[in-house]
Amino acid sequence: MTAATPKKTSPIAFENVLQLFLVFIPLAALAEWLHWGPLAAFALASLAIIPLAGIMGKSTEQLAARLGAGVGGLLNATFGNAAELIIALAALQQGLYGVVKASLTGSIIGNVLLVLGAALLAGGLKRERQTFDRAAAAAGSTLLALAAVGLVVPALFHSAAESAVERATLSAAREVAIERSLSLEIAIVLFVTYGLSLVFSLRTHRHLYAGQGHAEEAAPHANVRTGRAVATLLVATAFVAWMSEILVGAVADASHALGLTEVFVGVIVVAIIGNAAEHSTAILAAMKNKMDLSLNIAIGSSIQIALFVAPVLVFVSYFMPHGPMDLRFTPFEVLSVAIAVAVVNMVAQDGESNWLEGALMLAVYAIIGLAFFFLP
Repeated sequence: MTAATPKKTSPIAFENVLQLFLVFIPLAALAEWLHWGPLAAFALASLAIIPLAGIMGKSTEQLAARLGAGVGGLLNATFGNAAELIIALAALQQGLYGVVKASLTGSIIGNVLLVLGAALLAGGLKRERQTFDRAAAAAGSTLLALAAVGLVVPALFHSAAESAVERATLSAAREVAIERSLSLEIAIVLFVTYGLSLVFSLRTHRHLYAGQGHAEEAAPHANVRTGRAVATLLVATAFVAWMSEILVGAVADASHALGLTEVFVGVIVVAIIGNAAEHSTAILAAMKNKMDLSLNIAIGSSIQIALFVAPVLVFVSYFMPHGPMDLRFTPFEVLSVAIAVAVVNMVAQDGESNWLEGALMLAVYAIIGLAFFFLP
């Protein structure tokens, strides 16, 4: 008599539950067309984006398995951040620059504190410790720290320029013009740096990221699956763009109705919605003990937000009706990014993690979120 084989629980169940949220796509459209109010439109569009971002993350994971480690990691970051970029572009079109910059801040701290923290917690619950490539993690966290400098400098410059304006040695109009010019030049530097980071990870030091790939088994219909994944990505991206337009159109009135500031909505609410793909993929990877992939998704996505998405938004803003956007963040946003970068550097330095580190990262994120909630 043979013993019964224990039934394994599949992580696919989580993805199937997430896809049930697709019902909110037609509901969000109805809320927009039938004028159910900004709060209903905002809530339904937010719920609709979450499964779409999850589908984009899953399709990207399939492409990563087909195309290799380096390209796969880049695809994970790029399409994982597609929702945030589309939401930000929709906000730029309406001149909601405060929401745009808040969403950038929220994406950075959300990826390295919320997404990575949740992944470390979920992956470490059934294991004493998990390991990852220390050199790759250190390279990513160092690059993130250097990228954060580009977001800190404009705020420091603004403080110095304000003192000059008060002393009447610099006019207010001249200050605005200089800050916009400085932001554009910093955006160019960040963009070039992002290109260099791709050369580092895909060519000169790609061996550091060998553990982040997905080994795909040979299959006769591999090309069909790749084509299906590409088609799914394109369709999901189109739906995210549609839902983002509805969400951004209602964000101002919805935040006012909820008694929330636009900064809190941008840093916490919009960032969590946009990070749905990173949430699902990074957590599932950590539960499978693929910590290199999990860290690459969280840290790599934050790097891409700082080095690619932020500069692109600055460039695009010059063609928007409301004029160019600068990279001057509020002092508390700057402090939050600095805290997040410091925390991820501490976690990545020893090449191993446990569930308590994940819980502590979530605690830091909760503290920052509470501060943004009460921020005037």
